[in-house]
Amino acid sequence: MNLQEPFLPPPGLKGPHIQSILASARFRASGAHPVFDNAREMILETNEGVRLQGFYSPRPGKDAKAMLLILHGWEGSANSTYVRASARYFFDRGYEIFRLNLRDHGDTQHLNKGLFFGTLFDEVFDAAKQAAELAGKKPFFVAGFSLGGNYALRIARELCRRSIVRLCHVVAVSPVLDPGRATDVVDKTILYKNYFLRKWKNSLMRKQQFYPDLYDFSGMLSHSTILGLTAALLPRCSPFATPAEYFQTYTLTNDALKSIAVPTTIITSRDDPIIPVEDFYGLDLNDLTELIVHSYGGHNGFIRNYRLNVWYEGAMEAIFAQYTC
Repeated sequence: MNLQEPFLPPPGLKGPHIQSILASARFRASGAHPVFDNAREMILETNEGVRLQGFYSPRPGKDAKAMLLILHGWEGSANSTYVRASARYFFDRGYEIFRLNLRDHGDTQHLNKGLFFGTLFDEVFDAAKQAAELAGKKPFFVAGFSLGGNYALRIARELCRRSIVRLCHVVAVSPVLDPGRATDVVDKTILYKNYFLRKWKNSLMRKQQFYPDLYDFSGMLSHSTILGLTAALLPRCSPFATPAEYFQTYTLTNDALKSIAVPTTIITSRDDPIIPVEDFYGLDLNDLTELIVHSYGGHNGFIRNYRLNVWYEGAMEAIFAQYTC
């Protein structure tokens, strides 16, 4: 499979919004499947005492090729459509699957007193390390989408300082590189702004219900933009005074990825309606990193036919097949 060959969806699926909407359309991954029937809920406790929920799908009585850890995007979950679809695809092809929920995602607001912030990297790295240990001697891969792609890239970079056993390759699909710019773009698009704002406000209200002595968000839920709500939340609930200061801590532009220490593939599209493609053109990457920029694909989409199969699953399968590490 030539990963650099142009991705060209059929005419009715070329639009960036239809691609992005179909990426999360529930019917694409509905119904029973062995990857979910065999899933074991696990609460991973990190070195700092943070508890994160994951779903581990082994292959009972069968030898697995490898294990794939899948990281969802902001306000998504381990049950987001693109996560479930990829889990089914790779489980059917002999992989064990681990789907991780980031803090406060997937109805896990009760597990930790502290709020989720994109800066919380160590807990995700620790969870990835624990997932890798479940893989034993099998190759281990990480695939992240959107904000999960940002985390995946930070994992790949962190490997120059800390190790994750048998981690062979990292893939980031439509990763957030500049969260400040992405927030501005989303706030200017009513469809996406309302979608994310509604989900974030619901999450905050659930957090308040579990920890009423710690949180009262009622005075800030009237904000009508993600940036406005972020600006109101940060001084009260984080060490950051402004959104700019906060976003900068997990921005991955320019030379931020130059020290990536494991083979890594970044996949994005020029028509992504959430992540500006210009963020990728200025990246200073080393020889371990391949950047793939397609003209079409939207955000997390890359729907390649009317059966709603996606291009990146076949691309990842081709990449992973190279490894016997």
